[in-house]
Amino acid sequence: MMKGVFEATKKDGTVYYRASITYKRKHISLGGFDTMSRANAAYLEADRILNRDHLGIYQYRDTSPLPFEKWVIIINFRDNGIYFGTPIYARSKFFYYYLSPTDVLKFDIDDLFYYSSRKIMKRDGHLFVADYGMQVNILNRYGIRNFAVAGKDYLFLNDDDSDFRHENLAIINRYQGVSEVMYKGKKRYRARINVPGYYIVGYYHSEIDAAIAYNKAIDILRKNGVKKNYAPNYIEGLSPSAYADIYSHLKISDKILNYHNKKEP
Repeated sequence: MMKGVFEATKKDGTVYYRASITYKRKHISLGGFDTMSRANAAYLEADRILNRDHLGIYQYRDTSPLPFEKWVIIINFRDNGIYFGTPIYARSKFFYYYLSPTDVLKFDIDDLFYYSSRKIMKRDGHLFVADYGMQVNILNRYGIRNFAVAGKDYLFLNDDDSDFRHENLAIINRYQGVSEVMYKGKKRYRARINVPGYYIVGYYHSEIDAAIAYNKAIDILRKNGVKKNYAPNYIEGLSPSAYADIYSHLKISDKILNYHNKKEP
């Protein structure tokens, strides 16, 4: 058997070959391969990376016997002495997460523990992690709701939409159906809801008032027979009694209050 290669058997009886390497007392699995020579090539590549400091992440080639993710993991372990199971390269105050050689995200070092055990996936431009069996949009960690629009609901302050450091993200609209607008020459928070067709719920002095007004509009529409599945706003840090007091005093548009017998889509 070639160095770093071990024969294994799948459940269906098929023989395959596993490659692994030990570096600084750490046993690193390099994956499974269909031939002994491919597994050995992966071992030799890993040995070359670990013992040559000049080999960097961007020297990866598609012809490498190792997948790109494993290449990043090995280089980070070589340079930083910390082994992560995800394609992270750590720096002193932040870290890079490599989705591919050309798609790289940047995060605060405070988020290292979270992403070191969660694989980031990209679908239709949205970034997700698998968290306790659920797919969670990574923007949720910043208080940004699902399908919020960059530039409208939140901003990347340095215009780099791959930089997810907390200092680089500014939330404009935190709540569903709420946006800051000019109303009669003054800044107000507008709540509007799709019934279908957008209806203005009202204009309010605070973002929280507008968010609660949106929730109140949901309750009114459901009472009036609308069966649409609305997601209400969650107001953090507000006691039930304070919420109820605000809720009871908020004025809602007559168009919402009197919305009856409209045909659902």
